[in-house]
Amino acid sequence: MAITAHVICIGNEIMLGHINNTNAQYASKNLSDIGIKTTEQVSIPDEHETIISTIKNSLRGANIIVISGGLGPTVDDITLDCISKALDRKLIFNSKVASHIKAHFIKRGLSMPKNNLRQALIPEGAKYILNNIGSAPGLIITGRGETSTTLIALPGVPFELYPMFEKTVIPYLINRFQPDKTIRSRIIKITGLAESKVNEKIEDILKISGNVEMGIYPHPEEITVKITVTEKNAKSADAIIKKIERRIKSRLGKHIFGYDDETLEEIVGGLLLKKKKTLAIAESCTGGLLADRITDVSGSSKYLRMGVVTYSNESKNRLLSVPQETIKKYGAVSKQVAALMAKNIRLLANASIGIGISGIAGPTGGSKKKPVGLIYIALSTKKNTICKEFRFLGQRNIIKHKATQAALDLIRNSLFKA
Repeated sequence: MAITAHVICIGNEIMLGHINNTNAQYASKNLSDIGIKTTEQVSIPDEHETIISTIKNSLRGANIIVISGGLGPTVDDITLDCISKALDRKLIFNSKVASHIKAHFIKRGLSMPKNNLRQALIPEGAKYILNNIGSAPGLIITGRGETSTTLIALPGVPFELYPMFEKTVIPYLINRFQPDKTIRSRIIKITGLAESKVNEKIEDILKISGNVEMGIYPHPEEITVKITVTEKNAKSADAIIKKIERRIKSRLGKHIFGYDDETLEEIVGGLLLKKKKTLAIAESCTGGLLADRITDVSGSSKYLRMGVVTYSNESKNRLLSVPQETIKKYGAVSKQVAALMAKNIRLLANASIGIGISGIAGPTGGSKKKPVGLIYIALSTKKNTICKEFRFLGQRNIIKHKATQAALDLIRNSLFKA
């Protein structure tokens, strides 16, 4: 019989859209890795009746309930009280948890507000999980009987929730439920092709069913294909995934740039190191975003020589020696200017590869001849300088991201040929 879970994320800040609800995705992924399928995810506000009724409904519908949020010391942190009422269990003050909370404040050199001791109230019969980063403990509450629901409550702050989930919750669930199935997933990352084109090339593979679930998902200038397999063990599941992966790779080839959590900037960085190449970047409309993405990768100082933002025509002329006559004749947003930006930054930094980006990110500044979303990306090496024209759609931040994605892919393809 399949083991199922409900994930409940609590917080007005989630409902108002002030923060992204990453906890639901995180919990569901980690549960699936041990063979537990999440059948329901809900986000609810900090309201007594809503929390209590949601917990009671989940008690009837799942083997496991994972709750995040509302365990803090303030008046709007009501999750603990709601759990107590939903399960009809008294809250009992735990001196060990209280001592741990006090020690947390001592380590930080702070005096502890009295209301933090509310967090030392533990539902009767619950197992507590000490929080080594924050003050709120986690809870594991198992009902009576072999088929009773296990409720897990954790702080809503992701960097507090993650270690508690991985170090305590996952081992506990494996030991208690001993899942007889393993759920394994593989994400294949693709760029340079539209979603419809990817779908066309692998349509028959996407229709595979049975113990295999296939999915295709669009992102800005990136498509991901996800393979999920439910099998008796990890070895069997991985073998099926590899077989499907080979079929996809044979059709999409160089458009596949990475897998799972790999980013395009990581892949490009690895290739630059492998090929012993260096990079210099001159950006205009992207405002330094490409350099930011490159430097998100640890060790990027080994290959990134220089990054400049030449936003004005004057800076293009003074820093990159792009002639004023060229800018006047062709415009700052042109193949000619982007090509000179790439070539001259390469020479200035004495780098193997130079990148120049110029365009119109919008929402203003476009014209009939040069609309919003028009981007020129040039790549220069000692052998030659090439420039590509792109026409992206979307809001300003999306256009900027798409431009950097295209630039990274241009670098990646040039390194394959080098």
